[in-house]
Amino acid sequence: MIKLGREALISIGALGALLVVCASVIGFSLQARLDTGRELDAQSRTLSQLEARVKARNEARPRSGSVAPAAAFISASTQGLAGAQLQAYLQQTADAQHATVVSSGVEPAKHEDGRGSIRLQATLVMSLAALQAMLYQLESGTPYVFIDSLSIRVPGNGPQRAVEDPMLRVILELRAVWRRDNA
Repeated sequence: MIKLGREALISIGALGALLVVCASVIGFSLQARLDTGRELDAQSRTLSQLEARVKARNEARPRSGSVAPAAAFISASTQGLAGAQLQAYLQQTADAQHATVVSSGVEPAKHEDGRGSIRLQATLVMSLAALQAMLYQLESGTPYVFIDSLSIRVPGNGPQRAVEDPMLRVILELRAVWRRDNA
């Protein structure tokens, strides 16, 4: 038998300890990888169940069109006709509120509006109550009309006596969406 010296025994012991540490690190690494794989599988199953639930909910929900109804747009074959329709709609709304349209005119569309936009500037004379009702009708009815600018002036010069509902001069800048009619 070979007799080993003290240094050789220490070296063999250190080598054995190093092998045990390496084997432990490899074992812990494999265990962590296995745990991560199990966790990933569980999350994948959960995600699949959620996707199936959302898909079933979406299929069960009645389809509501995300597009506005046809009445929301001014439908005309040309931009000039669309402007005339917007003027007629404004006149009709003003008449319903007993307001007077002093002037109205179609403005050129601004660059940021895009091609399907109609702009109109109108000057009206009406009471405050009529103005409130008319603004509500314009913004909540169809076709969809957007009020870009509103200017109100009390007509007349000099001191005025207090009037309960004075007549106002109102300047409106309106915008509506035009859809080309292929008729």
